[in-house]
Amino acid sequence: MRRLLSDAIRTLAPQRQDRHGPLPLLMLTLTVVTGLIDAVSYLGLGHVFVANMTGNVVFLGFALAGAANLSVLASLVALAAFLVGALAGGRLGTRFAAHRGNLLKTATAVQTVLIAVTVAAAAVTDGRVTTGVQYTLIVFLGLGMGLQNAVARRLGVPDLTTTVLTLTLTGLAADSTPAGGAAPRPGRRILSVLAMFLGAFVGAQLVLHGHLVLTLSLALVLLALTSVITHRLAAGNPAWTKSPS
Repeated sequence: MRRLLSDAIRTLAPQRQDRHGPLPLLMLTLTVVTGLIDAVSYLGLGHVFVANMTGNVVFLGFALAGAANLSVLASLVALAAFLVGALAGGRLGTRFAAHRGNLLKTATAVQTVLIAVTVAAAAVTDGRVTTGVQYTLIVFLGLGMGLQNAVARRLGVPDLTTTVLTLTLTGLAADSTPAGGAAPRPGRRILSVLAMFLGAFVGAQLVLHGHLVLTLSLALVLLALTSVITHRLAAGNPAWTKSPS
């Protein structure tokens, strides 16, 4: 346990020679955002995911089979929005392929605008989820999460996808010492899980107590801070901004 905590601390305070620089901490922040947003989408928008597409595809299957409290239309809209966002993220990844700092800065700035739209849409009805608000939020949140997922993939920081944890948890167990592995980056993997849990827990507490707008606003602030901080840290083209490939 002491070793895992030491690895986690090193992840939070990367060394200057780390080829990923501040990216792990910035991407952990985005992982918290994912937890917040999935809390909004699942608990506030009719049991649909806008970031976890594995769950969303399963929900679509359940809905088509006639399961209660699930919507075929909501799942399809979320999937479509996510794919369009991922396409946009891929285009940004190609445009900023040589500079990871500019890629993350631009992507989080775009996400900030998308989430700002959802804050405004929810605020108009004081947090009441009408049909119009529901689908506006599904579309813009799905766009943002698709964009984030594609950009995280292009940034190439191991174990920090920011939106899914299945492979992270699998690696944590399968690569562990009891399994005969070398246990690479256990601290980073644990922090990724904890970041998602934290976002989901805080988001659920807020949404379940009627604070939908506040939850979205918190995600908005985290995204805006990530964009601004990335802009400052990437000034001068430090080594971590170069593509790892």
